[in-house]
Amino acid sequence: MTGSDALFTGSIPEVYDTYLVPLIFEAYASDLADRVAALAPPTVLETAAGSGVATRAVASRLARDARYTVTDLNQEMLDHAERAQEPDDRIEWRQADALELPFDADSFDVVICQFSVMFFPDKVAGYAETLRVLKQGGSFLFSVWDRIEANEFADTVTQAAATVFPDDPPRFLARTPHGYHDVDLIRSDLVQAGFTRLSITTLEETSSAPSPRHPAVAYCQGTPLRNEIESRGVGLLDEVTDRATEAIASRFGNGPVTGKIRGHIVAAVR
Repeated sequence: MTGSDALFTGSIPEVYDTYLVPLIFEAYASDLADRVAALAPPTVLETAAGSGVATRAVASRLARDARYTVTDLNQEMLDHAERAQEPDDRIEWRQADALELPFDADSFDVVICQFSVMFFPDKVAGYAETLRVLKQGGSFLFSVWDRIEANEFADTVTQAAATVFPDDPPRFLARTPHGYHDVDLIRSDLVQAGFTRLSITTLEETSSAPSPRHPAVAYCQGTPLRNEIESRGVGLLDEVTDRATEAIASRFGNGPVTGKIRGHIVAAVR
């Protein structure tokens, strides 16, 4: 992961929530919320909450007297998530680093993290912090994307971007969001951090969009891939977005498009 891979700034949060969230995140957020609700936890911590898609799903399923602490390292993303959430006195919004959580040990019954541990510069340290703040018997639920080839729109966009920059292709999507897909490595990192009871389930969903342009904008302009493209020259963002649109249309058609997405759902118990 490079330094720009975690920069969700400027217009990225808005484009991310408008285009990328309905494209790939909502189905997994609903699944995660169901898993949390089944545990009926009094206290929940969400780390690296991003634009709040999982927050909205989980909050709708928690008990009225539950306490829900929502955090993210990026204040712009956290602010966006709070604006998107209906007023809810159960939720505390707090800027925090998942690798150095500002909470006492044994504070939460459940910790969740949807599609964000891939951005942790030190996965084991992040897992160890989660273990520290979990109560005995508490659950850690998180998700990661499978390899990029199993996520068709992301793979198509990455290949299209490489045709614009054949000597230096932008690899953000393959490197970071889809770069932590090895379940044996995930399991090993969790055990190293101190978790001994865990399970990993692979969940495949279908991603749908009204046109080829929608996923092209989602990935090129609503993720840090945008930073990687713009660092290569002024005015290239539109060119790459256009190239990605053409590639998606060629592979999936010119009307409404659908593609496969696949992620791993991890459950670990302290």
